[in-house]
Amino acid sequence: MYYIEVAPIKLVRKDAMYFTYHYTEQLPVGCIVKIPIGKTECIGIVIKHINKPRFKTRPISKVIQPIPLPNELIKTAKWMSQYYNTHLAQCLALLLPAGLEKTRRTRQAHIHQNIRTLQNHPPTPEQAKAIKKITQSHYTTNILFGVTGSGKTSVYLAAIRRSFEQGFSSIVLVPEISLTPQIVDEFVQVFKNDVIITHSKQTEAERHQAWQAVLTATTPKIVIGPRSAMFLPLKNIKFIVVDEFHEPSYKQDKQPRYSSVRVATMLCKYHNAKLILGSATPSVVEMYIAKNTSSPVVKMTTPALGVAKPAIRVVDMTRRDNFLQHRFLSDELITTIEDSLRENKQVLLFHNRRGTAPITLCTSCGWLATEPASDIPLTLHADKHLLISHLTGYSQPVPTCCPICNTAKIIHKGIGTKLLEVELAQLYPKANIARFDSDSQKGEAVEDKYKDLCNGEIDIIIGTQTVAKGIDLPRLNTVGVVQADVNLSIPDYTSEERVFQLLSQVIGRVGRHSDDTKVIIQSYQPNHLVIKAGIKQDYTEFYNYTISQRKKNNLPPFSYLLKLTCSYKTETAAIKASHALLAKLKQASQRTSLSFYGPAPSFHERSGGAYRWQIIVKSPKRRELLEIIPHLPAKNWQYDIDPISLL
Repeated sequence: MYYIEVAPIKLVRKDAMYFTYHYTEQLPVGCIVKIPIGKTECIGIVIKHINKPRFKTRPISKVIQPIPLPNELIKTAKWMSQYYNTHLAQCLALLLPAGLEKTRRTRQAHIHQNIRTLQNHPPTPEQAKAIKKITQSHYTTNILFGVTGSGKTSVYLAAIRRSFEQGFSSIVLVPEISLTPQIVDEFVQVFKNDVIITHSKQTEAERHQAWQAVLTATTPKIVIGPRSAMFLPLKNIKFIVVDEFHEPSYKQDKQPRYSSVRVATMLCKYHNAKLILGSATPSVVEMYIAKNTSSPVVKMTTPALGVAKPAIRVVDMTRRDNFLQHRFLSDELITTIEDSLRENKQVLLFHNRRGTAPITLCTSCGWLATEPASDIPLTLHADKHLLISHLTGYSQPVPTCCPICNTAKIIHKGIGTKLLEVELAQLYPKANIARFDSDSQKGEAVEDKYKDLCNGEIDIIIGTQTVAKGIDLPRLNTVGVVQADVNLSIPDYTSEERVFQLLSQVIGRVGRHSDDTKVIIQSYQPNHLVIKAGIKQDYTEFYNYTISQRKKNNLPPFSYLLKLTCSYKTETAAIKASHALLAKLKQASQRTSLSFYGPAPSFHERSGGAYRWQIIVKSPKRRELLEIIPHLPAKNWQYDIDPISLL
């Protein structure tokens, strides 16, 4: 009889990570089994072999998957459990697909149709230098800081191809599904059937099939997908690429609230692999860490095709004489759009607001349309004739008269992408117009229309940040930013960084293939340093400004943060509980360097019928923040260590 410690993938007891069982055979560490827990059964992972204990043990019920998970992956899950102070069960659950025990029918492999032929250009001198520096680096983490259009994907491909030929696998992470088709198209043309794709829009069966294909693979594979792709059971990893690594979608928003960059670093460390963090607008925190740890920052400063920079014009939105033809599309933008359409070129209009109008109010009494359970302003979606909350999905019909004063003086203020679509359809009835945002229907998203976008079959592209980054469109020659400063007023320490990144990224969509490209930036604050730096794509100016602001206010990277949020049915209960917790934490941490801020209402104070209040804790020592977490009440409280936003 063999005795084995098994970790269940669901939380059984807060104080226990493993349970001891026996089995007739010695099972390898990483083997997936079914174990009895009380009167039920649960899936678990074999963690350790031990000697016969003094207490009575129960037998393992069944071996679900005899092929073990890679030891490096289990080590990473254990590290996550400690680093994020999260129960190991929640970390191990990330390693397994849903419906693991279901019998799946063998599905025919999807035949990839090339969207455009990969140009086998020899690497530019800058690319060749970057490839050499990364492949010869002795550091785990390497930042590939390349301007938009400098050919970062070509560097990824070259480094991965070399290691693939030596028998090594690699992982390529993309921030969202909309960027998957382009990178998949390029990698499939090089690695053919050895590319395995995984993402959230696949069915449970498709994701299970991808997981099974990776686990049973006997030859090297290239895995491509969002952050969850890291947890596929890939062996012999040589490279992990995190493309557009500055993107907030790389931070998990539920427990364990991990950073993909941190987890990928540890997975690379255990595999003795290299991490490539690619971006034209690297996160300020990661750049500061790299500069202060001597980690390589590999720079590529010129576009790969050597084309001319786009002609950029800035339109001051406070001057109404710039808007004689239309209320929110400037005369200059309209003229530029017309020139592009006449030349059969593509136009991209970026605006980071979905829907038709973000505000619905009564001009007679001041009533504002909000969600009853949260007081969040509702966004008009004129095509559905609904007011919708983008936070919770709540919707209600558009009122014809004010519910307070009964007058018909209801107006809709602000601009959304759906309003842009309607207005442009009226201005250019012959143009093929497509909108891409979170409201895009199935079959109408960027990943579905990618071929049409590349071929130039869509004349005017309208979208939120979905279209602002990563996509390479050969026929695009005009970009218009409807309101560049729309997110500057958000009260969060990262809002300026997000505005700079999005503005730099969207400008980078042009100037890649043609020497006659134009960018029109509309802004109410054209002289704001962040707007000016974004327009110039001047990362150094932005970085120096932001680092000085963060240092002055003792914000990351100069401190660590912990966000504690409670949720109660009444506001009184939320206030009382948060003040009680603050008093308890201050009492327990008198000899530490902790600073407390709050309690205060969360940015979205009401959500799902509950009131949310938060406490922010700051410290120069991350360990001190981790020591706070066990003091949280078992119910009503959530925590986020290293939050990327304080909203």
